[in-house]
Amino acid sequence: MKDILRLSNLVAFIVLASCTPEPSSELLSELATWPQMEYPTDNEPDAQKIALGERLFFDPILSVDSSISCGSCHKEVYGFADDVAISPGVEGRLGKRNSPSLLNVGYQPYFMREGGVPTLEMQVLVPVQEHSEMAFNMVLLAQRLNASTAYKNDFLEAFGDSATSYTITRAIAQYERTLVQDLSPFDEYVRGDNGALSTVAKRGFELFYGKAGCEGCHSGPLMTNFGFYNNGTQISTDDYGRAELTLDSADFYLYKVPSLRNIALTAPYMHDGSLASIQDVLEQYNQGGVGHNHTSDGIAPLNLNESELVALEEFLSTL
Repeated sequence: MKDILRLSNLVAFIVLASCTPEPSSELLSELATWPQMEYPTDNEPDAQKIALGERLFFDPILSVDSSISCGSCHKEVYGFADDVAISPGVEGRLGKRNSPSLLNVGYQPYFMREGGVPTLEMQVLVPVQEHSEMAFNMVLLAQRLNASTAYKNDFLEAFGDSATSYTITRAIAQYERTLVQDLSPFDEYVRGDNGALSTVAKRGFELFYGKAGCEGCHSGPLMTNFGFYNNGTQISTDDYGRAELTLDSADFYLYKVPSLRNIALTAPYMHDGSLASIQDVLEQYNQGGVGHNHTSDGIAPLNLNESELVALEEFLSTL
């Protein structure tokens, strides 16, 4: 019955949405203008290093028992995210956060949900050595790779050096910077193809940048301002968010705003994977969160009706 009601609302909404105003040329230009990806001076793009990084990314040799790879938790079919709330590490160990999408990761100014890692190269160190992920040691990993004739030769050809923490992290970061997604229906629309979005999705666009206020956090072509907020998701006493980095009580349960790119592929959602669908996410925002005293300013009931929620979901599916 709920699906029938949603369908009838959608049909009625298509008629009403036909008078949706066109977005401003300034907004379209802003959304169509991607930033330049910045590269470290010691890790400029190189085809051999990228190929080596890709091989390492998908090789379980990086984990202590050779059971999981980076690609085990960041699957291409799910937008380089995962389809479970918490991805299991070695021996089935579970951490406390959902695997984020790695698409467009090279544009991020800092990494991890609390923002504590300043470079993509340094970020590689985290999953390799984290107990609930790969549970290995970079020195031992380098020894393992150098014991492989194929890997030893690949590192020598790409870096003129053997496998070390330095060369391993740079190779994987090189590959991860190639994971760029900028050719969605949304991109086609903001670049001038008016037919790239449906009538309902265009209404969702208007709501996203208007009444719903989503742009306050999910701005620009990357769909994030990289700020730290609590969006009203249920808090967990074993994950204090940004406060784990800053040790500041004002940062309790604050998490970096994720990109919404490819959001249709990256369920489940939120830092803990607690919301199973885009509908669940929109309903939580529409209610103003679950209600606790750590919710950031600006999180309040949206008062969107069913047809508006349908339109927002349709728009989000174009990203």
